[in-house]
Amino acid sequence: MGTATPSSEDPIRALLRAAHHLPATGLGAVVTGQARRLGAREAVVYLADYAQHVLVPVPGEGVPGRQELTIDGSVAGRAFRRVDTVQAPAQDGLVTLWVPLLDGAERVGVLEFVVPGEVPPELDDDARTFASLVAEVVVTRDAYSDFFSQLRRRRTLSLAAEIQWDLLPPLTYASDRVVVTGALEPAYEIGGDTFDYAVNGSLVDLMVLDAVGHGLPAALLSSAAVGGYRHARRRGLDLPGIAAAVDAVVAGQFSGSRFATAAIARLDLDTGVLHWVNCGHPDPLLVRDGTLVRPPACRPGRPLGLQSAEPDVCQVQLRPGDRVLLYTDGVVEARSPGGEFFGEERLADLVVRAELAGDPPPETMRRLMGSVMNHQAGQLQDDASIVMVEWRTGREEQLQP
Repeated sequence: MGTATPSSEDPIRALLRAAHHLPATGLGAVVTGQARRLGAREAVVYLADYAQHVLVPVPGEGVPGRQELTIDGSVAGRAFRRVDTVQAPAQDGLVTLWVPLLDGAERVGVLEFVVPGEVPPELDDDARTFASLVAEVVVTRDAYSDFFSQLRRRRTLSLAAEIQWDLLPPLTYASDRVVVTGALEPAYEIGGDTFDYAVNGSLVDLMVLDAVGHGLPAALLSSAAVGGYRHARRRGLDLPGIAAAVDAVVAGQFSGSRFATAAIARLDLDTGVLHWVNCGHPDPLLVRDGTLVRPPACRPGRPLGLQSAEPDVCQVQLRPGDRVLLYTDGVVEARSPGGEFFGEERLADLVVRAELAGDPPPETMRRLMGSVMNHQAGQLQDDASIVMVEWRTGREEQLQP
């Protein structure tokens, strides 16, 4: 399961050494063994499922048996939701320390750490460091194995969803000046909706895209569009140039009835100026001081694959603490069984209420998408995806391990 290490070696260093040749299937056993050397009686890794509804235990030789835990109804779920360690009494005088597993700012799952008696400060600190390394090992091993992907799915992904999940960047990124976090639904059947982003120095590039249609044809179109977007972005093109490059990919590879709408944006972290081009897509929304603010009116261009001229470049000056929402129409046009749209006002209100409740940005997105699903009684008529960008809000510190 890993390279043998001297018994006197620090457990965190030992886990790092073992990780170089550690198969994904051996992670649970190695984590349990090294956690015991830190002072834990038991230790179990849990991963969040694709829809972020449950935490799934990672099995292995010598790993204590555990059941799935709901994210919304368990102490472990609270650690995941709040991105913070949570202590809870266990049986026989034991205490369970639940530690979030973070890949950067991306929530991977939680680590259960069962210890005798109270948790001393040095053990709490060691458990956090240990959990940070466990999260990194999960992410790196996931690139070489299907083990974690199979554990994380509560039901079969559609082929389109399989393609889209592999295409996505990490759902959350955070630095000392910006947080980018996204979500999409239906998690197991997503087809044409997707998003992408990149942070390069002081510039944050973003795209939210909605490919026409459903299922595999929409997923193939969005895959080609994202590839074209990344290629153009990495060539250093400006926003109209990027839009033209993606338009050429879609028009050149798909018929005239196939197209995609998109918002393609660029945020300057030094100045707070957000530029974007609207390719037949909903305009961004801005939440400022608890109020929905609509950016200045800007003429939309035609969808990608149907353009005849470069789209106009729009811009807005952000203030510290602003939140920008880029989304597909499946979010605001989600209809209740009675025919009521979810709407922009409800969308902004949920963001504000999540902030007041102290929810970290990725938890805001998780709850928001849960509200969209509930609004439609769990049956979306259209894919829905959303990205929230926060500029200098101060909530970046919530995503520290």
